[in-house]
Amino acid sequence: MKIKVFIFLAVISISPCFSQTDHEQITKILNQFIVGTQYNYPDSIAMAFHPGTRMFLYNGTDSAYFMTSEEYAGLYGRKAPGTLNNRPSKIIGIEIDRDVAYAKLEIDIPSFGNRYHDLLLLKKILGHWKIVGKATSAGPIPKAPEEFTPNPAKEVVLTGLNKPWSMAFISENDVLIAEKDGSLLRVNLETKERKFILGLPKDVARAVQIDTAKFEKGIFPNSLHGQTLSANAGWFQVLLDPNFNQNNYVYISYAAENRARASTTKVIRGKLIDNQLKEVEILFVAEPYVHGLYHYGGGMIFGTDGKLYITIGERNFFEYMNPEIPVAQDVKDKRGKVIRINPDGSIPKDNPDFGPGAVNGLYAIGIRASQGLAIHPETGDIWFSEHGTNQGDELNILKPSANYGWPNVTTGSYRTDYQPKAISGATFTDPVYSWNHTVAPTGLTFYSGREFPLWNGNLIVPGLSKGSLWRMVVDGDKIISAEELFINSRVRLRKAIVSPRGQLYLLSDEEDGKLIRVFNSKR
Repeated sequence: MKIKVFIFLAVISISPCFSQTDHEQITKILNQFIVGTQYNYPDSIAMAFHPGTRMFLYNGTDSAYFMTSEEYAGLYGRKAPGTLNNRPSKIIGIEIDRDVAYAKLEIDIPSFGNRYHDLLLLKKILGHWKIVGKATSAGPIPKAPEEFTPNPAKEVVLTGLNKPWSMAFISENDVLIAEKDGSLLRVNLETKERKFILGLPKDVARAVQIDTAKFEKGIFPNSLHGQTLSANAGWFQVLLDPNFNQNNYVYISYAAENRARASTTKVIRGKLIDNQLKEVEILFVAEPYVHGLYHYGGGMIFGTDGKLYITIGERNFFEYMNPEIPVAQDVKDKRGKVIRINPDGSIPKDNPDFGPGAVNGLYAIGIRASQGLAIHPETGDIWFSEHGTNQGDELNILKPSANYGWPNVTTGSYRTDYQPKAISGATFTDPVYSWNHTVAPTGLTFYSGREFPLWNGNLIVPGLSKGSLWRMVVDGDKIISAEELFINSRVRLRKAIVSPRGQLYLLSDEEDGKLIRVFNSKR
C-alpha cells in the first residue's frame, strides 16, 4: 500500500532578517535529511528530527494516524545503507523567525511520476536546529514549457573593465568588481555609474616584471634567458562577509609585492563604509615572496561552516622549477595548498593536522593552480577548479587533509621530461572530472534561477583557453554530462556568477573586459 503523508502546520510570521549561522545550521540539517532519504541512511534522517517528533499521516482514505520521526526513518532501513534512491532533491526555500524556521524541499520521484514539496517546520532547541514537523504535497512532475527550454544567449551589460577577475553582489544592481589589472570598483548595473573604492593597500603588484638574466640559466626556458618577462597580477577575489549587512566586511585577495619586487598572495579584510575600505586587517600572507609570474591562486569562499577557504597556487609555471620536495607537497610551504581560516584570520581548532612544522591554516595539499570555488547546493561540498600543464585541467571536491597529487600525479602531461620522486605512503585524491584538452577552468558556480529552470543545480565552468563555457549536470559527487556553450562566440572568461535573483553573469578576461549576462532567448 502506498502511503501519502500530510501534516497540519501552523502559519507563522516570517521576518527577512536572520543570522547567517542559523541559516548554515539549518542548511546542514536539511542536507542531512536529504542525504538520508537519497541513500537510505535511517540514522541520518532520525538525527535531523527532534527525538519523538510525531507526524500526522493520511493514507488516502478517511483514516488518519500518527508516526514518530524514528518510525518514519525506519522506512528507509529496508535497503542496504548507501543504496541510491532515484529521487532528486533540493532546498528551494528557508525562512527564519528567531528560533522558528520554515523550509521547503522539492523532490522528484520519476517512478511515481510525481514532484513532492516537503514543508518542514524547524525549532531551535538548546542551541541546535531540529525538524519538528513535516507536511508533503504531491503533483505530477511538470513538463518544461517551450518558453523555458534552454536557448542561451549573451548580452553585454558593461564594457571597459580592465581584466576583471571577480564580482560580488551587494544587491541585485549594486556590485563590487575587482579588476586584475585595474582597481576595485563599485558599479550600479542600472545607471552604469562606477565609483573607485578607496583605502586599498599600497603593496599590490599590478604588474610583475622579471629579468631572467639575473637568474641561473635553466630556471627559465633557455629560449627566454636574458629576456625581461612581465605579467599582470593585481586584484583577485572580492568577497562579502556572510553577515555583510550587519558588519560591512569585505575580503580581498591580491598579488602583494615586497621591496625586492618579489610577490605572493595576500588576503585582507576591511569595512566598506562610504565607498572606502576602513579598518583594514591582514588575514593571510602566503610566504615566501618569490620571483614568479603566475599561479597565485587567490580564490576564496565561505563554506557552510562559516570558515574562509583560500586557494594558493604553487607559483611554478614549469614543473622542473620544483625543489626535491615539490612545493605543493611540502606541508611547511604555504604554496600549492588550500587554506582554511576563521573570518578574523585565526586558525580553526578543527583544521586537519599535517604533522610537525606544517604551516598554519593548512587544509589540503598537492594543488598546482586553483582559482574557482563553489558550494554544491545540496551536499554543501566545496568544488574547485584546477589548471593542469599540458591538458590535466580538473574539477575536484575539497576534503580535509586530502592530497590532490600535484606534481607527482596529473591527468595531463608534463611540459618537460620532469620525473618527481615518489612519496612514500602518500594517498592521492582523484578528481571528479578532467578534460582531455586544455580548458584552463576558472571561477565556477552552481546555477540556481528561473531563467533556466532545467539548469538548476548544474555546475557552470568558464575557461580561459579558447573562451570555453561548460554546463555540467551533477548528481551528488559525480558529473553525469558536460555541454560546452557558445562554441561559435567564444571569449576568454574569468568568472561565472549568479546574482541574488538568479541571473547568470560572466566576466571576460580582456583589457576591454566585459560583464555579460546569459539569458534565455525563448522567454
